[in-house]
Amino acid sequence: MNQSATELSIRTRRADFNRAIAEGDIGAISPILGRDVVMVTGSDSAVVSGRNAQLRAWRREFASPVRAVYVRTPSRVVVSTVEPVAMETGHWQGFEALSGKALASGDYSAKWREVLGEWVIVAEIYATLG
Repeated sequence: MNQSATELSIRTRRADFNRAIAEGDIGAISPILGRDVVMVTGSDSAVVSGRNAQLRAWRREFASPVRAVYVRTPSRVVVSTVEPVAMETGHWQGFEALSGKALASGDYSAKWREVLGEWVIVAEIYATLG
């Protein structure tokens, strides 16, 4: 797969992830996450390690009566020329699901890896800046 096709694939997977969050669809989130994915949250720098732990966190979020929807907007995707990895950087925003009220925003970075022909997230770090 060439770099532009890989970038498009990653951007499509990110759009799928955003849609899954908006719809509260755990089943759609799971295949986008690598088995050993690590996420560092934006406000308290909590580390969520592993797909199962992250899915548990999303289930709790989706069950909350005042749940949030998070949108990640990539500004750049750089594909490695030597390894099956890519780096995505961008901006994220959190909104109340029911009212659409802005809650927080910031920047993020995500590392992707191609595993068995699919691009999955293996690491993400978020910073709450606004």
